[in-house]
Amino acid sequence: MDERDLTHRLQQRLRFSRRIQPAHAAVLIAITDESDPKVLLTRRSAYLSNHAGEVSFPGGKRDPQDTSNIVVALREAYEETALNPFDVQLIGDLPMQKARNGMLVKPIVGLIPPKVQLIPQPTEIDRIFFASLRHLLEAKPTPYEVRFAQQSLYFPSMRVENEVVWGLTARMLISLFQYGLDYKKDWPFLLNSPAFKRSKFFQD
Repeated sequence: MDERDLTHRLQQRLRFSRRIQPAHAAVLIAITDESDPKVLLTRRSAYLSNHAGEVSFPGGKRDPQDTSNIVVALREAYEETALNPFDVQLIGDLPMQKARNGMLVKPIVGLIPPKVQLIPQPTEIDRIFFASLRHLLEAKPTPYEVRFAQQSLYFPSMRVENEVVWGLTARMLISLFQYGLDYKKDWPFLLNSPAFKRSKFFQD
């Protein structure tokens, strides 16, 4: 798939759902409109009570005054990264996702200018960075260890820009590939198999 075709294909395939379901939260999957498109990602502050230090899309919970999932995504993206809503060309949404805490989260997809100026909100965001859409498409799932009930669970993850993308954010990217690019990426729920030894995890 040619890089130049990626944003064109997204625009062709993505639409907004006719069945509107208010979500508990929404995120903005912002992709630069250029020949080598890149996805806007953030690393959450290490001091947050939820998902501290994790990579995520700009987004957050619905406020009482928010009139739609789109408004939630654009407002949160502005608050977290100073992304001007008027710089976002909305192209569609993706199926609802359920977070670990049971919240329903709606991904909204839009294109943004390549040279857009962004500023991290210091109490919420430690870092703003961009990951090549092509690299994310081609990245093989890498085991990411999570301790749960005194056991190690290995979830699939992507390594990009010295960051680990896993969990809900990774699942949304898989959904973007499937619905926006007609590409079904192999992404198991867990990688707990004898093939994934801890020593192998650190090889490269």
